[in-house]
Amino acid sequence: MKKIMLVFGTRPEAIKMAPLVKEFNNFPNNFQTIVCVTGQHREMLDQVLDLYDIKPDYDLNIMKPGQDLYDVSSRVLFGMREVLTKVKPDFVLVHGDTTTSTFSALAAFYQQIVVGHVEAGLRTNNIYSPWPEEMNRLLTGRIATYHFSPTSVSKQNLIREGVLDKKILVTGNTVIDSLYWVLNKIKKYEKLNNKIEGSILKSGYNVNALKNNRRLILITGHRRENFGEGFVNICLAIKALANKYPKVDFVYPMHLNPNVREPINKVFGEKKIPNMIFIEPLEYLSFVYLLEKSTLVLTDSGGIQEEAPGLGKPVLVMRNTTERPEALKAGTVNLVGTDSDKIISEVSKLLEDSMYYNKMSKATNPYGDGLACKKIVDFFINK
Repeated sequence: MKKIMLVFGTRPEAIKMAPLVKEFNNFPNNFQTIVCVTGQHREMLDQVLDLYDIKPDYDLNIMKPGQDLYDVSSRVLFGMREVLTKVKPDFVLVHGDTTTSTFSALAAFYQQIVVGHVEAGLRTNNIYSPWPEEMNRLLTGRIATYHFSPTSVSKQNLIREGVLDKKILVTGNTVIDSLYWVLNKIKKYEKLNNKIEGSILKSGYNVNALKNNRRLILITGHRRENFGEGFVNICLAIKALANKYPKVDFVYPMHLNPNVREPINKVFGEKKIPNMIFIEPLEYLSFVYLLEKSTLVLTDSGGIQEEAPGLGKPVLVMRNTTERPEALKAGTVNLVGTDSDKIISEVSKLLEDSMYYNKMSKATNPYGDGLACKKIVDFFINK
């Protein structure tokens, strides 16, 4: 029996690793599956664990007020030293580009434990964009023995960096597995829909408005490289758009980081725009519910670039670079950066030009068929 430890610490990681935990748990005769969370995000992480009914075997609980990258990095490294020394897993699986992933991989390397990297090979080739995620990917990629790439493009990135072909498996992205699992749950239970709508209402948005043929633009933002002027420009753009399109609801679940909330307060102040709705962060179930009902998405997130196209939703990426060129090539996303004029122009075009909208909406999502987790588990069954 192989001893597999999955390590994650943020909400995006949890969303993408939870279905993989479930898939490993389907094979109790093959694997002892151990879950370790760092708590790099706390409340948002716990929401996903509750949704998937995952009870971690180990919880480092590293989150502290005012922590910076030095704090997070050192707490993960020292915390994982104790856990790995105790458990001695055969494999450690980490995900993507977080500080949790990189320093958990480094901790495993120090004990000569084999590391597998889920969502491997994404690159912008600019170490400061996104920051620090691009460097985290590079470092984790150097440490990992096995690489589970979402697409052939990410595989080729790794091959160019000297990774052997036989060490890479193209799987699709596990976020599509997660998305389909949640959608199935929503569609299956009518009572759950009432609960979700109540939860969204409590956060500050009445979804009943959508039953009156109103359109919804869903907005998210949290990237460090947009802190300051970037977020001010984003807020100026969505303020102009909300005034321009009073029959469209602009819904912005605000990240808890004060660097995100301060520009919102600066630009919008006390004066309310009826169709500009700022709400508290949503649990994943409610977020997917709104995503499915949205017309388009404005975001600086990575994962949403994969999720939204799976539902036929055009995505405008408020960043200057993306590590997901497959989406650009497929036509499911467009880069708009934090240029207010460009954001306004692209949103207006999607709202007013049905042919332009349909071209993006009906483009094929390049991130897989919801079977990524099965492919990863099959790989380890055959190791």
